[in-house]
Amino acid sequence: MELTPFLYGLYKLAKYAIYPYTWLVALAGLILILSWLPSSPGLTRWIRRLALTIFLLIWLLGNPVVASNLLGALEMWHPPKDPTALSRHDAIVVLAGGTAAKGTLRPTTEPTAATKERLLCGIELYTRGLAPLLVMSGGDPSVIGEGPREAEAMKQFAVRLGVPEQAIVAENQSRTTYESAVGVRRLVNPQTSLLLVTSAYHMPRANQFFAGQGFSPTPYPCGYLTRNAPGWPSEWNPFDLIPNSGAFWRNTVAISELVGSLAYIVVGKA
Repeated sequence: MELTPFLYGLYKLAKYAIYPYTWLVALAGLILILSWLPSSPGLTRWIRRLALTIFLLIWLLGNPVVASNLLGALEMWHPPKDPTALSRHDAIVVLAGGTAAKGTLRPTTEPTAATKERLLCGIELYTRGLAPLLVMSGGDPSVIGEGPREAEAMKQFAVRLGVPEQAIVAENQSRTTYESAVGVRRLVNPQTSLLLVTSAYHMPRANQFFAGQGFSPTPYPCGYLTRNAPGWPSEWNPFDLIPNSGAFWRNTVAISELVGSLAYIVVGKA
């Protein structure tokens, strides 16, 4: 299911509906509207309920313990692998995690920190001789106008780190993880043995889509955001119950991944 520009715009817009920050803004906006209505005991109760809901959402979504368990449930899906124990494959596929376009302060377009982390994992596997080919996957995710193609920025970064240009294939048309799987399938035979590299939290969805395209990839997750597998931390302190922005971001990542996987299951594409 490759999306037309219009449907892709709707898809990107719909993603905002699953972001917790959107929920909070919507609830706060509703409280603001209700506060302008003529006062009544029933209205006051509703405003208090909504205020309590916002408080609980902020506390839960910003809670490090909640974030560790929710994100950890994704990251434990494919356990970390020892690269020295891996067999040789035909290709290493590295999925993009975003690019930062050049501007008045940033002199050049470059991969984001998440993409660089994935690339470094893929390059390490390549330098260990685990595959003769690096496939970079990621196009231009812009909804309006044109932006950099992620795979091209990844390729330039890898070449600067010493990877031969002839050992790199850039799949630069995909805008979503599903389209990456479809795009790689156009370039690589599904019978090809792949090492699939992406962030640990992203691996369940990515592996799901590549398997749906007929591949049998070997997942190589990297960039773990959670220290331990889900469960109450063995070494915790009261500060772990205090909300913070880092935990809020990790919960947002986990919710986005879970909803993304569910959406493609519902439409029969995974």
